Amino acid sequence: MLGPVILAASRSDRMRRLISAAPVTKRVVDRFIPGETLADIVPIVSDLAAKGLELTMDVVGEDITTPEQATAARDAYLELVERLKDLDLGERVEMSVKLSLFGQSLPGGHELALANVRQVVEAAAAIGTTVTLDAEDHTTLDSMFAIHEELRKDFPQTGCVIQAYLFRTEADARRLAANGSRVRLVKGAYKEPAEVAYQNKHEIDKAYVRILTTLMDGEGYPMIGSHDPRLISIGQELARKAGRKLDEYEFQMLYGIRGDEHLRLAAQGHRMRVYTAYGTDWYGYFMRRLAEKPANLRFFLRSMVSKG
Repeated sequence: MLGPVILAASRSDRMRRLISAAPVTKRVVDRFIPGETLADIVPIVSDLAAKGLELTMDVVGEDITTPEQATAARDAYLELVERLKDLDLGERVEMSVKLSLFGQSLPGGHELALANVRQVVEAAAAIGTTVTLDAEDHTTLDSMFAIHEELRKDFPQTGCVIQAYLFRTEADARRLAANGSRVRLVKGAYKEPAEVAYQNKHEIDKAYVRILTTLMDGEGYPMIGSHDPRLISIGQELARKAGRKLDEYEFQMLYGIRGDEHLRLAAQGHRMRVYTAYGTDWYGYFMRRLAEKPANLRFFLRSMVSKG
């Protein structure tokens, strides 16, 4: 399987240099990350919102090494909040944050990340929107869930992400569903050892359905993060069986993948949110998009051998 190989490459400085220098890379990256600056991204955000879609915005970046970089990341999100306020898009656009970008892995990183993200959550709430804490590798999750729980004391709409391929996630889902949390369920996109995660796609898919059933039957707000047509159909059926109205759950998909499906679901009355990333530190995000789906890798390879 190429997925684990690509995920390993996502942590390689040598591969980062090689791929970043390839002439074709920018053209392919643009499919998934439509801009490097806030000015680049504003027209895209406005266009998607005008089409009836909702968004979650991610300022890409993870591997920071200083508290100053964490502060800069926080400030980038605060700038995003101000721009959304100016555009009057607070009710249609939320934000996704990786706590590693806010300093989680630094000495004293738990408290540093909490302090940084709290300022973003406060600013988001002031314009009528919220923040979802992205899940990263399994070693970071206890800290992420603790920060999520702390933020929800004052900002109960703060969301979090859980990953179906981890063995722990079924228990996490039961706790979050009982707590009434907003929860995005994804399959998972990090290289995890067999001791903590399913390695087989079929087992991951089965776990995804079990966990989604728990979320739909619970007290929270499920966010179905998948491009898989079968899982989307199952999600619709589980919502129906649970008696959920169309505004009591939502679908989420990545910018650049299955755009026609985004519009189809929105036209059916579903809440459809597009995960839209921007920024210059795109490498780790881009490599995980390649690893998640063979079609993404084929697209990249075809682009590398095509002319122009």
